[in-house]
Amino acid sequence: MSHELWFRTPAADWFEALPVGNGHLGGKVFGRVADERVALNLDDVWSGDGPRTLEVTDGPQVLADVRRLLLEEGDQLAATERTRALQGPLVESYQPLGDLLITSTDTAENYRRSLDLRTGIVSVDYTSAGVRYHRETYVSTPDQVMVWTLTADAPGAVGVRVALSSEHPVEASVVDGTTVAVAGHAPSDLTIEYRTSPDPIRYRKGHGIGFGVVLRAFATGGIVQTSGAGITIEGADALTLVLSAASTFAGWSARPGGDPATAVADAVRLVDAVALDKVRQRHLDDHTTLYDRAELTLGAPVDLPTDERIRAVGAGGNDPDLAALVFGFGRYLLMASSRPGTQAANLQGIWNQDRRPAWASDWTNNINTQMNYWLADVTGLRECFEPLAGLLEGLAESGAETARVLYDAPGWVSHHNSDIWRASWPVGEGDDDPVWAMAATCGIWLSAHLMEHYRFHPDPEYLRDRAYPVLAGAAEFALAMLVEDRDGRLQFIPSTAPEHHFILPSGAKASVDLTTTYDLWVLRELFGNVLEAEEALGLSTDLASRIRGAVGRLPEIPIATDGRLMEWPTDWQPSEPDHRHQSTSTASTRARRSTRPVLRTGRPPRARHSQYGRRRVIRVGGPARGGSRCGRGLGSRGRPRGWSATT
Repeated sequence: MSHELWFRTPAADWFEALPVGNGHLGGKVFGRVADERVALNLDDVWSGDGPRTLEVTDGPQVLADVRRLLLEEGDQLAATERTRALQGPLVESYQPLGDLLITSTDTAENYRRSLDLRTGIVSVDYTSAGVRYHRETYVSTPDQVMVWTLTADAPGAVGVRVALSSEHPVEASVVDGTTVAVAGHAPSDLTIEYRTSPDPIRYRKGHGIGFGVVLRAFATGGIVQTSGAGITIEGADALTLVLSAASTFAGWSARPGGDPATAVADAVRLVDAVALDKVRQRHLDDHTTLYDRAELTLGAPVDLPTDERIRAVGAGGNDPDLAALVFGFGRYLLMASSRPGTQAANLQGIWNQDRRPAWASDWTNNINTQMNYWLADVTGLRECFEPLAGLLEGLAESGAETARVLYDAPGWVSHHNSDIWRASWPVGEGDDDPVWAMAATCGIWLSAHLMEHYRFHPDPEYLRDRAYPVLAGAAEFALAMLVEDRDGRLQFIPSTAPEHHFILPSGAKASVDLTTTYDLWVLRELFGNVLEAEEALGLSTDLASRIRGAVGRLPEIPIATDGRLMEWPTDWQPSEPDHRHQSTSTASTRARRSTRPVLRTGRPPRARHSQYGRRRVIRVGGPARGGSRCGRGLGSRGRPRGWSATT
């Protein structure tokens, strides 16, 4: 398997820059020689000034109206429009932190830019005026700093100017003879990118999340000078830059601190604690421990630039090893954007260059957040799952108030968008389309990950203290939202298929209906997960009894006369027959269990004990012993027996 992305040219733009990160601090490395840019992010720098208040005053009456319109009048269009009254504020947006800028007089020959997935290090190699230069950039999880190094094969050949900049208002300062800093704050209020405003990005002094970025230069030989403009290094043999950052974010339920100087002080302490002779090895030890747990081999490795390989496949070529490289890259991205103690990986992981990014670079919980974490446990990245559990716990707390205000329901709810302030309501303030905003089962789907994590790592304490309370709260909400229809079935109302309209006989588009197939799948999985968790914990609660009483009254999964799984309870014409979400296929992905063992026999399948800390190897492309092309699994030492495809 190839483990390296590499290119013959610098990145043309932010999208082609190579990512580094430790879940908290992220960077995109452009690899430019004369004017290098490393775009910086910090996972808790967002717009906003603390949690918002959901000011919907008539939620239960709106819910009653929607139920009446669907159950008694069969008016899906009116029901869809009525749900707009349940919408709360729009989410805030994930923000860029700033840029590390490095300028020199070097020119480039024999250029190579690469990201080694095995080490988490971006390298740039080039020759200038007969001198061979080597640069490295990585972000250390153990030391919580970014490290940038430059070496040359000739003495005194290293000379650069470095500076910190930001799109946000910042103040630069000199910390000491080798250290500079900038302090600033993110917007206190911001208009999401798909809305227009004469003043879309608004700053107020003392409001918004403050941040501080600190940069220290360690030069071997030469001269180092600092000023408000940055650091100048001349005539050095080698150079190491250590960058740290911190914010005044004080948790999702509190206003952020108003003084970014405190963030600068925190960042200085991080730089002070770095042991320069150990930081690289500490980073490698941490990174390889996670990365080496899984490997996918598809044919022979190909040593060609990654962009050339992509173009060749796009033109019809065959490169199975490129698919294996993408597998490794996906694992790398989760490692770089989700670690214990950080925010969960958002819509763009941890990387964003825009103050008004697409879809706010938020958590989109009707599939995108889930997809970020599908590979975590199955490819040995147990630690990377932790931030998702933390996100869910915050949403459960915030969502309890949303469930009460909007639906007069117990438990908790989370709709399709969330942000660092744990917004859990349908967003849009009445102006967003219910096709995405009115998705009341997103938290239910997310909660399934908690039980799946337990199956990979059967820890009774985790199940009792963290997973079960979230699952039970989601089930309490789901049960409260079920209402009897005229045939005695229990309908979850309002219900949608994620981001997909249906076309009514009148030609109008609607999105809210009786229980959709997507909601049926996630409800069944939730109820099965709660019963499985209770058996594992030795519980027998009233909640479990109510689940068993309700599940048999749920509608059957609707199947059309031609054998298709229907997306809605009526075989409506879809607005997009090839719609990207394909929510009816949920059962073949996350909700594939469909809870039959639990709901029909009352006995859940037992947790699968496993040793997922071991390295897992997946090989495809050669025959097994005896010529058989069947998967044979892993040997007792984690090595493949012949041809294998094992997860």
